[in-house]
Amino acid sequence: MRTFKFILLLALLVVVVGGVWVWWHHHSALTSVSSNNPVATVTFACEGNKSITASFYTGNPAPQPAPGGPPTPTGRVEVSLSDGRQLSLPQTISADGGRYSNGNPQVAGSETFVFWEKGNGAFVEEGANQQETYSGCVAVAPDPGGLSKVYSNGTAEFSFRYPLGYTLNTSYAYQELGPGKNISGVKVTIPSSMATGTNLSAYDTGVSVEQLSNVQDCSADLFLGNVTMSTSTITDGDTTYSFARSDGAAAGNFYEEDVYALPGTSPCTAVRYLIHSTSMGDYTPGTVVEFDRNALIAQFDKIRGTLILAQ
Repeated sequence: MRTFKFILLLALLVVVVGGVWVWWHHHSALTSVSSNNPVATVTFACEGNKSITASFYTGNPAPQPAPGGPPTPTGRVEVSLSDGRQLSLPQTISADGGRYSNGNPQVAGSETFVFWEKGNGAFVEEGANQQETYSGCVAVAPDPGGLSKVYSNGTAEFSFRYPLGYTLNTSYAYQELGPGKNISGVKVTIPSSMATGTNLSAYDTGVSVEQLSNVQDCSADLFLGNVTMSTSTITDGDTTYSFARSDGAAAGNFYEEDVYALPGTSPCTAVRYLIHSTSMGDYTPGTVVEFDRNALIAQFDKIRGTLILAQ
């Protein structure tokens, strides 16, 4: 009888120890995954040619919050600043967006570096007075290939990529709607080499990102004075656009404008393609070739696909 009890106790001990080992091994695996593998790594372009690369990590399961209290954040972020500094910061409680700090927000003066992220935007506060040292930071899309240049405007709260050789105009304004109806924006124009030997004009062919304020229903037709096709809805990947086109001609010049507006954005934001070409009949046969419209549109589409709004 004693032998049977001993064997039973030994079996129970093996089961308990085995269960503990399985739990510990599983918990360790989860901890390792949550600690060493970022759930996302994002590069932010900031005002003043500054940048931040942030890798976000999840934490271990949080303790049950007190009744009516906020959940306890357990994540962390590793930030690399363009000035060479690298910091690892735990997440703190925040009513809006993600907040990461090197101190305790409940202890006055203990925080000297705070990284905030909300949507596709971010900023950094430093020092006892929490001065903003990295401002107007907007997430930058990864390079899909051939778009090595980055434009980011913290005030307008958007960023996009464009090819090397394109000319950037940050003072651009669309002026074809008439006096007092200019639309401000940013434009990149193709290099002259893309038009050499073709009927394409490099003077104004390019892509612009434009914004209209005080607009309730953001629609593509608001950006065009002469819509030559009915406004339609286009879905490209995860993004839905309001689309409209305008075609015009004058003295052997042809102008095609394609506008992709983002419904629900405030200010109302749109991407415009302007393609300026000339009549092949105006050239001596064999001196120029007709430009490759499909290839040009494909490159413009790549630029549009990298547009990121901060909110």
